[in-house]
Amino acid sequence: MAITDLSDLTWEELRALDKARAVVILPVGATEAHGPHLPLGTDVIIAQAMARRGAEKLERRGATVLLAPPLAYTVANYAAGFAGTVSIRPETEHALLEDIAHSLSAHGIRYLALANAHLEPAHIGALHAAAEHITAAGLLTVVFPDVTRKPWALRLTDEFKSGACHAGQFEGSIVMAERPELVREEIRRELPANPASLSRAIRDGKSTFEAAGGPRAYFGYPAQASAAEGQDTIEVLGALLDEAVAARMLGLD
Repeated sequence: MAITDLSDLTWEELRALDKARAVVILPVGATEAHGPHLPLGTDVIIAQAMARRGAEKLERRGATVLLAPPLAYTVANYAAGFAGTVSIRPETEHALLEDIAHSLSAHGIRYLALANAHLEPAHIGALHAAAEHITAAGLLTVVFPDVTRKPWALRLTDEFKSGACHAGQFEGSIVMAERPELVREEIRRELPANPASLSRAIRDGKSTFEAAGGPRAYFGYPAQASAAEGQDTIEVLGALLDEAVAARMLGLD
């Protein structure tokens, strides 16, 4: 099923679109270190996979789905010590999302869904704050299924739920399914497991990957990743997005 990229439309095509059943999906990730084996854009790859699979499901419900260009620069302070990581301030991220919402609303869009794959707490907080403010202001309805919270988190993999999942089996599997040419396979296969729970370290007050026990910017079990698991996980992520949007969007089944 063909999904429309927002940026591929002309302005006149968007103006003419029936927006009553239209939703824009914004993939949200980060540009940050993901071990010695995965690219800096790993989160963006995952977010785009989630967005596209969710869009396919929503189209089958009768929605008109537009995929926005991804937001690739977000709060990424935990990986700040590693080359290539780009981090912005939470207030910058919040303001950027509000500005995007203002523009979409001005052109008749009523629903914005966030397909987020970056899990840093300050980033998640910025997304929630912006979503709540935008919706409360009546600009448009923002749908944000936060995979770090119940019930969404309970449907993801055991490694994800353990908290030891940055650049490990969970994320590596999705990149192997979506962009296998970007995985440094010889390195990945030989990486030792790092069972240190990043989420537990965050709760304990650690503020960097290094302090959390990830000196090479990965946590979990990268050698156990597989494209098959990645495909299964993308299906689940797409379903979470589909269900969250359908529950909020008027006129969908």
